[in-house]
Amino acid sequence: MIEFIEGNVTALPDWAERPLLTAAAAMIGIAVALVAHAVLFRILRRVARSSESDADNIVVKRLARPTRYAFIALGVVFAAREVPTLEAIWSRFSGFVMPLLTGWVAIAILHAFVEAMILRNDITVADNRNARRRRTRLAILSRIGTFLIVFLTIAGMLVSIPGVREIGVTLMASAGVAALAVGAAAQPALKALIAGFQMALTEPISIDDVVILDGEWGRIEDIRTTYVVVRLWDDRRLVVPSQRFLEDTFQNWTKTGSQLLGTVLLYLDHAVDVAPIREEFTRQITAHRLWDKRSQAVQVTDCREESVEVRLLMSAQDAGSLFDLRCDIRESMLDWIRREIPEALVRRRTLPAAPVELAAGPSMAEAIAGDGKAASTGERA
Repeated sequence: MIEFIEGNVTALPDWAERPLLTAAAAMIGIAVALVAHAVLFRILRRVARSSESDADNIVVKRLARPTRYAFIALGVVFAAREVPTLEAIWSRFSGFVMPLLTGWVAIAILHAFVEAMILRNDITVADNRNARRRRTRLAILSRIGTFLIVFLTIAGMLVSIPGVREIGVTLMASAGVAALAVGAAAQPALKALIAGFQMALTEPISIDDVVILDGEWGRIEDIRTTYVVVRLWDDRRLVVPSQRFLEDTFQNWTKTGSQLLGTVLLYLDHAVDVAPIREEFTRQITAHRLWDKRSQAVQVTDCREESVEVRLLMSAQDAGSLFDLRCDIRESMLDWIRREIPEALVRRRTLPAAPVELAAGPSMAEAIAGDGKAASTGERA
């Protein structure tokens, strides 16, 4: 309550003198706004349900809550035009409330647009390269856009506060200078933020890409502004800073496509006949459901001291299918070799040395006795 003191008389403002009129005007404006909002969104929900696309339902659902409060603010504004006392009250809070509601609605529109676009880019299909690229861009740009909207909203709210108005103006007019002012203390965070924006442009990775990082096999589950979440094969999560995908080397198995080649290595005996193995592998790979019919071959790729290396080459439509295909072929080929040609398994040929056989002759006792007889005969002679 603002008091105007004139001498010994304390004068109250108009809205304090007529509180019932002010409250009634505000309540009527809010009630009319809520009714208008309910009617409008009831119509919008019916239209969205009648549409074949789920994007309409997402947009209506996202906008329902923030627009309700925006309608309330609009109702108060219209009521304030008719009641000067209400206008005086509203003018004190509008500078703080309106930027907040505007930012909220803007974020809701942005997220509704992103979710609608994600629905149009299905990554469950076999050839999902373009869909994953679009989802990656949407995820990164959505977070950057949210950050900018929140930043501008806070700056607009600060402008409405007289004590910090200059801070708000500075934030909106010179965001770059303010970022530099934090200096070395914010350098890691700024570096990660810039790296996230750079990833949206250069696309070293995309959502659902298969990568090998630190010897771990996994898929890109989420790309944040400053870090990336990699879901490993055993459902662990590897959290990696964004700049690492720009500065360090890593393997991306699905950079240009999801189709991959894989191998199974068998170590067999030097005397193995490769022709039956090639025939059996061709039979098994042709009948397997996960083979995409692009590539298959059997080659002897190395000869070691105790074995030869036989490589079974095969292809599949994606990394998961290739892994399962390799495991199935490895198991079935080893089982066939054990049953049909067990001589192909590695055998050690190192044999122990034969025992030395001594020539037949007199025993040591007999030799000593013989020497004694000879000596005594010599003495007699």
